[in-house]
Amino acid sequence: MTLGLAQRARMTVSGETEVLDTIKKDKAKLIFLAHDAGVNTSKRFRDKASFHGIPMIETFDSMTISKAIGKENRKVIAVLSPEFAKLILSQHNE
Repeated sequence: MTLGLAQRARMTVSGETEVLDTIKKDKAKLIFLAHDAGVNTSKRFRDKASFHGIPMIETFDSMTISKAIGKENRKVIAVLSPEFAKLILSQHNE
């Protein structure tokens, strides 16, 4: 998965607090939100992504996105690189 490459290139941030900070600083280019995230978490990140115009992918569960970046129990991940975000979105839309 391209998300793993982005992680190895240090172009991702994971965890609720870190991703929220990244969104507020306008550094997030794409957000992965696990479809099994809690109701409040999902609403918070959908609202933030919508307000800031950041595309969001909610197709995967937390186990899948956590495994893709080599960490445990991650519900939300932000991609920082516009190039990685574009590549991931194009692969996801195929």
